[in-house]
Amino acid sequence: MAKLYFYYSSMNAGKSTTLLQSDFNYRERGMDTMLWTAALDDRYGHGRVVSRIGLEAQAHLFDGATDMLSAIAAQHAGTPLSCVLVDEAQFLTEAQVWQLGGVCDRLGIPVLCYGIRTDFQGQLFPGSAALLGLADTLSEIKTICECGRKATMNLRVDAQGRAIRQGDQTEIGGNDRYVALCRRHFVEQMQR
Repeated sequence: MAKLYFYYSSMNAGKSTTLLQSDFNYRERGMDTMLWTAALDDRYGHGRVVSRIGLEAQAHLFDGATDMLSAIAAQHAGTPLSCVLVDEAQFLTEAQVWQLGGVCDRLGIPVLCYGIRTDFQGQLFPGSAALLGLADTLSEIKTICECGRKATMNLRVDAQGRAIRQGDQTEIGGNDRYVALCRRHFVEQMQR
């Protein structure tokens, strides 16, 4: 039985690296995969899954209007897929998470989703909330805070490294905009 997996973490834990390694493992064994990433994340150009250590691959783009089940089914009809991998899964809609469940249940294809759990205010992203509720398997990818404890929070910072407390839930950025912290240090930064 194919399963829906959600691999989650704070920023900079190696989610894209892990996704690309999984993709490589399938392809090395002669199996076809389909990669997806969020259309709104254009840090490395559109349609690219890129890790901070230099690995990268082409990917299909999704936005809020993408019918994931139909697109994957169409690809699968032409080239049988062994796995679907989704980067930036926090940007999926709840409906798309249900569609990905359908990919597992109706098409028999495992789906591996990678994303962050919460935003810069500690609130769940819609896609992450749906995945936490619907995924068959939940796996945390760990990274560390500046103090050495496990980082679970994403602090948004300005150009001077000061915490940003207000703003849109989604603002694309990397190390220049976000710092992964443990809850204790996140709260301390937000209360300054």
